[in-house]
Amino acid sequence: MSLSDAPGIRVGLAGFGPAGSFFHAPLIAATPGLRLTAVVTRDPARAERVRACHPGVDVVPAAEALWDRCDLVVIATPNRTHVPLAAEALKAGLPVVVDKPLAGTAAEARDLVRLARDRGLMLTVFQNRRWDGDFLTLRRLLPELGEVHRFESRFERWRPVPKGGWRESGGPEEIGGTLYDLGSHLVDQALRLFGPVSHVYAETDVRRAGVRNDDDAFVALTHRNGTRSHLWMSAVAANLGPRFRVLGSRASYVKWGLDPQEDRLRAGERPGATGWGVEETERWGTLGAGGDVRPVPTEPGAYQRFYEGVVACLRDGAAPPVEPDDAAGTIAVLEAAVLSATRGRVVALPEHEG
Repeated sequence: MSLSDAPGIRVGLAGFGPAGSFFHAPLIAATPGLRLTAVVTRDPARAERVRACHPGVDVVPAAEALWDRCDLVVIATPNRTHVPLAAEALKAGLPVVVDKPLAGTAAEARDLVRLARDRGLMLTVFQNRRWDGDFLTLRRLLPELGEVHRFESRFERWRPVPKGGWRESGGPEEIGGTLYDLGSHLVDQALRLFGPVSHVYAETDVRRAGVRNDDDAFVALTHRNGTRSHLWMSAVAANLGPRFRVLGSRASYVKWGLDPQEDRLRAGERPGATGWGVEETERWGTLGAGGDVRPVPTEPGAYQRFYEGVVACLRDGAAPPVEPDDAAGTIAVLEAAVLSATRGRVVALPEHEG
């Protein structure tokens, strides 16, 4: 039976930590055409949560148990396992969704992309914040801004006490830290808005005791079209800056606060709930220049579009919701940022990588 004929694409989810339990599993369950079939976890408490939240779904101890149980594999495991698990799934003949970041290096990312192409299989990356309401709004407003000179984007938190876990204490080999975690979103959005990058400058620091990966970072990108993107990501921001501050030749767009979808998913809601993705009027951004500014309604956020795009790709032959080459380009920029921060200099990107 082909996927176009199947009653529901059987999905195997590897990992049921925050990414798997709060993001992937609820979004899969809410998407027509997908059927969550099995979840990989060895943690007894997480296994109980799977059974409670997704009755009838099998709990299995290893990713290999998914290969003959599903039509699609979703990888939401620790970052260091993304590449080997994705490669195994592709070699088993299965299309793959990988949580961001796709890989630790651009070379690894490109190898995965080639493997998927050679096998004729979908490979896509969960860059869900392409469907944040504020980002969708900014994309709509770009023509009104004129030529964008500077794009400022922040993903900041105030977490003076470390939470622990591999992202903070596991070391560089875990591909954790704010640069690869939050920076994956910010760089992806900047590339979507303003295109390829020619030069990268970055600063990364470890500010909290007991933390081994960066928890405070800044990245400056020079796009080939002349726009400059300044990106901040931090776990130690005692006073949060604006989410977006975009300065153009005709107008600016300034937006405070994060998209509400993550909080609603963590609270147990799913797309389709009343007011899903809708932001309160007092949190709308402003558009204008000088003293002539006005509030602009925020587009409804729509994380559900990612998995709807996965279904369209597998059943109808549409393009994947996130092209894997885009994800590899994001990793190339992040890899250059690591080099820049380590050596204290601007890094030039080859034209095919930026």
